[in-house]
Amino acid sequence: MAADALTTDVVVVGAGPVGMMLAGELAHGGVGVVVVEKRRAPSTESRASTLHARTMEILDSRSLLPEFGDPPNEPRGHFGGIPLDLTLPSSHPGQWKVPQTRTEVILGEWALSLGAELQCKHELTALDDSGDLVEAEAAGPDGRTLRLRCRYLVACDGEESTVRRLIGADFPGRDATRELLRADVAGIDIPGRRFERLEHGLAIAARRPDGVTRVMVHEFGSAARARPHGDASFEEITAVWKRVTGEDISGGTPLWANAFGDASRQLTRYRHGRVLFAGDAAHRQMPVGGQALNLGMQDAFNLGWKLALVVRGKAPQTLLDSYHDERHEVGRQVLANIRAQSLLLLGGPEVEPLRDLLTELIGQEDVRRRLAGMISGLDVRYDVGGPAHPLLGARLPCTEVRARRRLLTTTQLVRSGGGVLLDLTGRPGRPAVLDGWADRVTALEAQPLPGSSLQGTDRVLVRPDGHVAWAGPGTDGLAEALTRWFGPPR
Repeated sequence: MAADALTTDVVVVGAGPVGMMLAGELAHGGVGVVVVEKRRAPSTESRASTLHARTMEILDSRSLLPEFGDPPNEPRGHFGGIPLDLTLPSSHPGQWKVPQTRTEVILGEWALSLGAELQCKHELTALDDSGDLVEAEAAGPDGRTLRLRCRYLVACDGEESTVRRLIGADFPGRDATRELLRADVAGIDIPGRRFERLEHGLAIAARRPDGVTRVMVHEFGSAARARPHGDASFEEITAVWKRVTGEDISGGTPLWANAFGDASRQLTRYRHGRVLFAGDAAHRQMPVGGQALNLGMQDAFNLGWKLALVVRGKAPQTLLDSYHDERHEVGRQVLANIRAQSLLLLGGPEVEPLRDLLTELIGQEDVRRRLAGMISGLDVRYDVGGPAHPLLGARLPCTEVRARRRLLTTTQLVRSGGGVLLDLTGRPGRPAVLDGWADRVTALEAQPLPGSSLQGTDRVLVRPDGHVAWAGPGTDGLAEALTRWFGPPR
């Protein structure tokens, strides 16, 4: 059999939004990256359609938002089908309606423009981590085999991850017990429904500007079926829709149909030597409220800068362990809230008292903010060590600072892809301790605006993903934080 060979720094398996987000981050960080994708072209399935506030901030930090145009913004989301105002302090509060196909194309074009290479129509068939490098094989078109050699391989290949199967990674959890059927249908005219609970089931219907209606339906008491790749027929969906709503949509034209269940699984480890996992390859959950896609893209954003530093020899491999430590815990929390939502959403009459109680509690502002932060990803706070400080581990608050004779937003501060030491003291001259990391961290003298949450803090060390790695007066502990997150001084 004919074979081709390719050597690169990192191989990313899967060219969905998570894979292309990671590929772009790696290329942005000066690392050679090849993306291997078994599809022939980008997906035409609509799937996820919601970007949350933290993801929008991330896209803004890479100057990608103009590519998205002016997507519809909806401040109101839900928790298990119960209305929830998602408004929180952010440059992009609420949820933004962007088809996954559009997100994938934008991220793909960005990654390729930075130098990433895409190998479509190649399906991974073999994988070996020797400890020093990773060797893999992918079956390509016309019977040719692509042999890959790389320093690291990252699996972003979805729920049915081939990489996960090839290395036998432990993926504990539970299979689906209930499911939602969904379809995008043209040529139907039915009432809009937002999580409408009827006698026999749950019905959702929303018409897009192009006239296509997305329907989703669950019949109370029905169990999830074994469905390869989420396959569902339009005939099955129309039958269940009619039993639940009494409406006949069989005369419409289905553009896409599938089913998704409430399975919940998470890898025991996100890192296996030189093989790492992100997105649905690392965790499987019901895609309720758009959290699955956003969780995966935020995985990629956390991993990209760390892997780039390690590949470039600037930081030790142990930095990659922090990816598992940070994102596994976030994933665990998100999967827990999704399991709670699945019960509220798909449970029958027996969950009504719980829904009534939660509806009352959401009326209290502290409860609303807690749930909104959880859904939007704005509440993520990593354990970064160091002395206690209100900013430590959280994303840099959404605000503006005056620097270089102009106003800069906190997302603009990290657009270079490196770290930033934000000096708010008003005293010129950067700390001498920073000299050993000047190739990875930029010192920026800035002045917080009146009322800013940054007032009262002298200096803040910001990681490339926008999270605060150190904060405080003086420079005590700064060298340790720089070493931990950016490697030893040069």
